[in-house]
Amino acid sequence: MNRYTKSTIYLSFLLLFGGVQIPTAVHAQDATFTPPFDFPITFSGNFGEIRANHFHGGLDFKTGGTIGKPVHALAEGYISRVRVTHGSGYVLDVAYNNGYKTINRHLSAFVGDVARRVEDLQYEKESWEVEITPEPGEYPVKAGQVIALSGNTGYSFGPHLHLDMFEADTDDYIDPLPFFKKKVKDNTAPRAEGIMLFPQPGRGVVGGNQKHQAFPLNPKQPITAWGLIGSAIRAYDYMDGVSNRYGVHTVILEVDSVEVFRSVVDRFSENENRMINSWTYGQYMKSFIEPGNTLRMLHAPNGNRGLIEINEERPYHFVYTLKDALGNTSKVRFTVHGKRTEIKPVEHREKYIFHWDKVNILQEPGLNLVIPRGILYDDAYLNYAVRADSGDIAFTYQLNDTRIPLHGRCELSIGLRRRPLEDMTKYYVAGVGSRGKKYSIGGKYEDGFMKTTIRELGTYTVAIDTVPPKITPLNPKQWGSTGRIVFKAKDEETGISSYRGTIDGKYALFGKPNSISGNLVCELDPNHVKKGGKHVVEMTVTDGCGNQTTEKFEFVW
Repeated sequence: MNRYTKSTIYLSFLLLFGGVQIPTAVHAQDATFTPPFDFPITFSGNFGEIRANHFHGGLDFKTGGTIGKPVHALAEGYISRVRVTHGSGYVLDVAYNNGYKTINRHLSAFVGDVARRVEDLQYEKESWEVEITPEPGEYPVKAGQVIALSGNTGYSFGPHLHLDMFEADTDDYIDPLPFFKKKVKDNTAPRAEGIMLFPQPGRGVVGGNQKHQAFPLNPKQPITAWGLIGSAIRAYDYMDGVSNRYGVHTVILEVDSVEVFRSVVDRFSENENRMINSWTYGQYMKSFIEPGNTLRMLHAPNGNRGLIEINEERPYHFVYTLKDALGNTSKVRFTVHGKRTEIKPVEHREKYIFHWDKVNILQEPGLNLVIPRGILYDDAYLNYAVRADSGDIAFTYQLNDTRIPLHGRCELSIGLRRRPLEDMTKYYVAGVGSRGKKYSIGGKYEDGFMKTTIRELGTYTVAIDTVPPKITPLNPKQWGSTGRIVFKAKDEETGISSYRGTIDGKYALFGKPNSISGNLVCELDPNHVKKGGKHVVEMTVTDGCGNQTTEKFEFVW
């Protein structure tokens, strides 16, 4: 059992399970919430921030750099789901009677009967990762009641509480900040850092060419363009008294005093999450909508998806308005000068043009790729290439020289040129990064091909992993005094897929409390390990291709 769980069960047992009656739901628009903490609110992250392949789904509450802060229920409701995962650590879902649901992530511990039930299930399943779905009336909660302790578990870079909020009727992620406005001090407006212009392929130019280009807010040279272009801005929000930077709630673009685009980051569905790859380019937020992007938070009242037609030799006046969720506002102004320029049509082999509104199939020697309709956001002009080294297991296929994110998965098959190993479980499809480093995509062998699914058009090949993981004990001389056994498990190719530890031949509850460090940790518990004597701990770690390492160590506790 986590040591924070042990020390706090008694604090909240009476609070947590007092037989609360669940009233009928109220209208969502009338909902009120108390804050999750009883100390002043500050944030390390806000709703909708740009993250890799997804929006930041909630608010990150700061906890003063420490773990173990009591987390309070926001209103009357009940605990609807309890999980321990490598991704989000200790996770507690609460359904409220006012039409909303929340997920509390990266906790250090559960409390009361929930904590005991989770630990019992972990030993029963012999797994650190578990999930419980209680009955609606099983664990009722009241506003202000302690329901968990804050932490730094899962994929977390520091102590905090991540709070997701959902509208129960739609299951949309929504911004929780409006419910806590009165508790937040902020008079600082968003600030822009740069702009970027996107000439549309075969239809526009910027500065005489068809490549997207970044510009400072006050460019030394005039910006010139002709034809159809899109604009984007890199900007961040800030709050009083802290150094963090946040996502911008509202971005409005006007050209010659006419609004052409507006983004309002207030809600999104799980299906819309990956559409951030279409809306953003790095940290730039596009002020136009690609044809395959149906993200509801984007609006283009100019009827042209937010794209701007530069068709007169005159200055076009661009004005961005940036707002945060509390109404603080700033403006950015720049000018694009129309300069008549020849726009050359795109010359590209049709075979390597993927259309966003069609099924796309690419068949090459040793390669089969099928992209269903609806998972490209825009037409893709592939910079396709194939490389072959004499000793390679398969060709290396560059579908494109920069990654093109897809909205869903598509099937990829790569044929084997040779089979140096008969054990086909050791083969895997590898993505190849810009510097040539391989990373595992997985896949299975079938009829001379390695088959897998991919979520972006990049560079792929086939590799073999026969090297087992490495297990390193961390500070083993201190295990007895700290009551904490820690291992570092590492695999260079296909990653750690599973682990299992025993002490004196019995299952030991090892977990990965923090996925950034990746350490495997067991908190010694006298209920499961007899205290006072020598013990043997055995750890087995398996990688993605089934290579396995087992190590034994002795310790006194």
